[in-house]
Amino acid sequence: MQIVKIPLTIERQDGKELWGRIEYNDNLITDFANTVDELESKIKALLWDFEELDPQCVEFIPQYDIYALFQKFDFLKISTVAEHAGMNPGLLRQYVSGAKSPSLEQAKKIEKTLHMLAIELQEATIITS
Repeated sequence: MQIVKIPLTIERQDGKELWGRIEYNDNLITDFANTVDELESKIKALLWDFEELDPQCVEFIPQYDIYALFQKFDFLKISTVAEHAGMNPGLLRQYVSGAKSPSLEQAKKIEKTLHMLAIELQEATIITS
C-alpha cells in the first residue's frame, strides 16, 4: 500500500469554522468542519468519492493559519509561545482570534519558535524516583 502525501491548507473562515483545501490531479477539493480531525476525515472521503483514493493511503501535510494551529494544538499557551517568540502576547491573541493577520515575517517568527520548542521537548527525558 503506497502512502500518498498531500499538502492540506487549513484556515479559519467566518466564525469558528475551519476550511481546508487540497489539490490532487489538478483538481481543487475543499470542505469545512469544526475541528481539524473532522476536516481531514471529510477531505479523505471526498478523495475517495472523486478520485477513488483509499483514505488509509492518504497522509496530509498540514499547513495551518494561526487560528487553526492553536485550535489543533490547544495545549499551547498563547502567552508562553509569545514570550518565547519575543512578541506581545496580546498581539498573538489578536492573530489567533482573527482580529489581525500576521505578516509573513511574524508568521515565520512564530513557526520558528514552535519548532525550537518542539526540539526542546524531544530532548526532554522523564525519570522516576
